[in-house]
Amino acid sequence: MNLSLRPVVFLACLFWAALAGAQSGAAPRPLDRVVAVVNSDVVTASELASRVRSVERQLRRQRIQAPPADVLEKQVLERLVMDRALAQMAREQGLRVDDAQLERAVAGIATENGLSAAQLRAQIEADGVSFLRFREDLRDELLVARLREREVDARIQISEADIDAFLAEQRDVSGAQPEYELAQVLLRVPEGASAEDIERQRLRGEEVIRQARAGGDFARLAAAFSDAPDAMSGGALGTRTADRLPEIFAKAAGSMQPGEVSALLRSPNGFHVLKLIARRDAGAAKLEGGPVTQTRARHILIRPSELVSEPEVLRRLAEIRSRLQAGGAEFAELARQYSVDGSAGRGGDLGWIYPGDTVPDFERAMNALQPGQLSEPVRTEFGYHLIEVLERRTDAASPERVRALARQALRERRIEETLQDWLRQVRDRTYVEYRDR
Repeated sequence: MNLSLRPVVFLACLFWAALAGAQSGAAPRPLDRVVAVVNSDVVTASELASRVRSVERQLRRQRIQAPPADVLEKQVLERLVMDRALAQMAREQGLRVDDAQLERAVAGIATENGLSAAQLRAQIEADGVSFLRFREDLRDELLVARLREREVDARIQISEADIDAFLAEQRDVSGAQPEYELAQVLLRVPEGASAEDIERQRLRGEEVIRQARAGGDFARLAAAFSDAPDAMSGGALGTRTADRLPEIFAKAAGSMQPGEVSALLRSPNGFHVLKLIARRDAGAAKLEGGPVTQTRARHILIRPSELVSEPEVLRRLAEIRSRLQAGGAEFAELARQYSVDGSAGRGGDLGWIYPGDTVPDFERAMNALQPGQLSEPVRTEFGYHLIEVLERRTDAASPERVRALARQALRERRIEETLQDWLRQVRDRTYVEYRDR
């Protein structure tokens, strides 16, 4: 995974979460009802209604049919509860986001939506939202993201012996590993849950399987049932090779066909239902010290949002591509002007890329290009890219590089389970009192 691509999704998520929160506080309502008490804080009815509207827009943008209104409201309320609990935890641990960091985040959001900072502010205030409140909600979102990164990373311990075992396992694998594109529904089981609670979640999992196998829309089922953070994205987990999936997922996916829904899986965090969206032959080489092909490439990334539709993104990229092919513009100049990736300041240059450094869809498209060739728009989980390959070389990966890649693969394998375990622990420790709505 190319780490330079991550901030794009991160900032987009922060924008809509912060905007939803700010909308709820835009017009004070003296008689606003409390719908949940979260430790020493509360969630109000107007906040809940605002977040529901935001999630409905998000689902429409992703072409996912929303679940029934009462089901969606319950799902959104649980996410607001978690947001409150995590923000409180971040503040208690002394985490801070200073004004300079906040300004950089606001600027990133403006760029990601093709706006200047002034235009972003005008857009927010045109929606009846206080820009000051938007900034403070964004500050909370940044705090939570920082807390999550610190807490989850601290829980993933990878020893040198783990790396040795992983590399030995890789040597026993013949040929390239397949890539799996998966979606999941997670039915979380609290620590110390009663037999009745466990059975209730198991039955809900079986109901998800029944509906999915009967032709139900899996993305809609994820939005309705899943406790995972990716629920409102249809449960999408992206595309990964088996060595970067949790072992329970890799084992299940290995025996599934595209479109198939798994049996009910049990992990320490609860019950899981998987759907295999697609299975592809991987282009990446195994982790070993032999010769590998490296590619030097650059790209322009534009991400659809509520302010920039998918057809508009494709239109912009087609126009950029035509200008580049006509020789009327420099790639680096257009990358600095249009790209929302962290590489924009370098003219879109990603440097020398090893196999496995980028997400699979990006790598597959890049590998199909010859040096000097420009791609058509390429869709990944981060948005749409124009990719240009500059040059290639074959080189032996150093032992240090091989071990670093092994460590990263092990981290990706463990991060899903670790994140879910941490979120479950936070939720179990949080005092929550629901009020009649």
